[in-house]
Amino acid sequence: MLKIKNLLFALLLLLPQFFFAQYTDVINSNRPGETMSAYAVGKSVIQGEIGVYGIKEKHDLLNYDASGFGTDLSIRYGAFLEKLEFILDLQYQMENFDTPYTSYKKNNFRQTVLGAKYLIYDPYKNPSKEANIYSYRANHSFKWRELIPAVSIFAGANFVGADNPYYFSPDGAISPKVALVTQNLFGGGRWVFVTNIIADYIGTDYPSYGYILTLTHGFNAKWSGFVENQGYKSDFYSDAIVRGGAAYLLSPNMQVDASISTNFKNTPSILYGGVGFSWRYDQWYKNKQDENKARDRAKKNPDNEKAIDYQEKERKRKAKYE
Repeated sequence: MLKIKNLLFALLLLLPQFFFAQYTDVINSNRPGETMSAYAVGKSVIQGEIGVYGIKEKHDLLNYDASGFGTDLSIRYGAFLEKLEFILDLQYQMENFDTPYTSYKKNNFRQTVLGAKYLIYDPYKNPSKEANIYSYRANHSFKWRELIPAVSIFAGANFVGADNPYYFSPDGAISPKVALVTQNLFGGGRWVFVTNIIADYIGTDYPSYGYILTLTHGFNAKWSGFVENQGYKSDFYSDAIVRGGAAYLLSPNMQVDASISTNFKNTPSILYGGVGFSWRYDQWYKNKQDENKARDRAKKNPDNEKAIDYQEKERKRKAKYE
């Protein structure tokens, strides 16, 4: 497995990276990486991101091998404000463990998190410079202001049931989780760098602190890719993971993806591989935008609005008696 992981690491270093963005004409999915983007999906937009993965572990110290699979689901909904997003993250995992003396199974929810994310600063909201239609280089060259990131905060809670083998205590618990999220756009948005600084299981016997760094790039209108480093540390478990993958846009509201992950320790060594699908429903958002545009047009030309209303009433009157 060590040779396989060394090869994967080399490939990850050479892998071009992926593109995520705020709400646009195409879906903004957090998959297939683990970082949470700084931007919300948009007010009244609902989005689902689901995946399945396989896992293989080997622990040299405890002398066991494990293999299994799992599924993860994230439901995102923008409500009340454009900058606000509510998030439900679920992960269920099933594993078979083999030791020299016995075999056993472990399965349960590895993660159940409910929370909200709010964008507190967006440096791209009011751009001070318009695009230069005469120079491609001027539009895509590095600019110092790109070092200023968008900033969001996430606050939520972990919900753990009793007798969960993925938790350090047999008792169920509810514990806070918070994260600071930053996002930089480089080269006109072709390159994106996202960071998550996370404090998890706050107030428990084993709080966890971690980070996720993701560098992303869009190859073209359909393909994108990423490379990622994740680390977390607690008295219960610590690890560092590298991850990479690709995503393909099926339509403005649908995306498929694939990724692979590994670490560089043997207590245990892990190897993950998975595929996923993201889907967005934004018709409520579009309907609201159409209503706002119609209202703005009516305010600019109230006489035309009255004429249209009169014509509509006349059509209804004729239809009633014909």
